[in-house]
Amino acid sequence: MELKGANILVTGSAGGLGKAMAYRLGKAGANIILSDIQKDKLDETVALFQKEGIKTTGIVANVAKEEDSIRLIEEASAFQGSLDVAILNAGILRDGLLIRVDKETGKVKGKMGIDQWQSVIDVNLTGVFLTAREAAAKMVEQKKGVIIPIASIAMHGNSGQTNYSAAKAGVAAMTVTWSKELAKFGIRVAGIAPGFIGTEMVLKDMNPEALEKWKSIIPVGRLGEPDEIASTAEFIISNDLVTGVVLEISGGVRI
Repeated sequence: MELKGANILVTGSAGGLGKAMAYRLGKAGANIILSDIQKDKLDETVALFQKEGIKTTGIVANVAKEEDSIRLIEEASAFQGSLDVAILNAGILRDGLLIRVDKETGKVKGKMGIDQWQSVIDVNLTGVFLTAREAAAKMVEQKKGVIIPIASIAMHGNSGQTNYSAAKAGVAAMTVTWSKELAKFGIRVAGIAPGFIGTEMVLKDMNPEALEKWKSIIPVGRLGEPDEIASTAEFIISNDLVTGVVLEISGGVRI
């Protein structure tokens, strides 16, 4: 697919990886629809992109809500008359162990609550399902489109992330499933599973010791750059043979 003039929606794009992907694609000539639940940050990012000469609009939406996802895709499609690419990046973290055991007594002192579980499933799994479903329905009418769900290397199972790992494994499975179902309509579906990426939030909030520990387990010896994920999205969009895969961009680390 030609990037220049393509209409691209990126969810969870007020900051972090979503913002990085949207920015790179916008500078390559795409029209960008930013979406996030945080209105103030979204407005700031829209203003920044417009200042950079990127044709941009912003839509506030909670992808975990069906009515919001339906409205989001309708408004995104109306921005420039079509929806060519949907990058499904919105997600949250609420990490915790399945059970917490007291080291001294050996007794259970806590469990992952159903709210802690469900909140992550609602956004990271159901949100991807809802936005992909609505985007696919639009793209079928156009007889073309690209859907890029964002998974994570946590899809293989990461200690302390039962909810997140389950959601991202589900995203990876849906990606392959949808690629098979939608190919006959001219729609490609390929995912990205980032590893440890040095987003602004990570570099600002994580203590130096934890950062060094992360780096020590990555074969290439460093965190990934947000633009390295963005360039992967650009590759998927531009290469018409890419579908049915989840590309792990992790510097070789497996967890």
